[in-house]
Amino acid sequence: MNFWRKVIAITWKDALSEMRTREIIFSVLVFTLLVIVIFNFAFGTSQEVIVLVAPGSLWVTFAFAGVLSLNRAFIPEKEQGCLEGLMACPISREIIYVGKVVSSLLFMLIIEAIALPIFAFLFNLPMLSLQVITITVLTTVGFVAVGTLFSALAVNTKAREMVLPILFLPIVVPIIIGAVEASGLALAGESWASFSSWLGIIVAFDAIFLVASFLVFAFVVEE
Repeated sequence: MNFWRKVIAITWKDALSEMRTREIIFSVLVFTLLVIVIFNFAFGTSQEVIVLVAPGSLWVTFAFAGVLSLNRAFIPEKEQGCLEGLMACPISREIIYVGKVVSSLLFMLIIEAIALPIFAFLFNLPMLSLQVITITVLTTVGFVAVGTLFSALAVNTKAREMVLPILFLPIVVPIIIGAVEASGLALAGESWASFSSWLGIIVAFDAIFLVASFLVFAFVVEE
């Protein structure tokens, strides 16, 4: 219980900071909506084409929006000298990791909750189905779990804005592919059983990288 109280404290700190500055959600949301609108005009009005390209478009948008969001997970604290204070707190590094994962996950889910209805409206697809929402949430968990770890690694480098996507995106390729394939089948009206194998890959990725990132974060975050 004490562990989760400290996690919630870190998450609440990040949420308060974001509410004051609106730096992450506003900028990432604008980027996400802009990309969705561009894709909508690029693919025209052919519903057959839209059904084929919509899953890839959706996850390209969320992947790059996620990179923008995760890039800011540690940078403000590093620039303001707060990261050293956070590291000096009498808490384990694992608590910092979980707190950052929860706050980043919250930010991304807010962005996705706004973007999915707009995507559904512009592309005329069932983006708000239980299947698509489940795929989105599970994929975002794994995406954020790995992204938080690499964000902590990149923050101590000079070209941190470039280092994160270079190191991070190749690692999350399996889960993005799984999300694209599963989303495509869901949007085509297929049953849960038809994409259960892809869903299994996503869940396995989440479990493996949550545990691995949790265990190695203490070594990564040290300068």
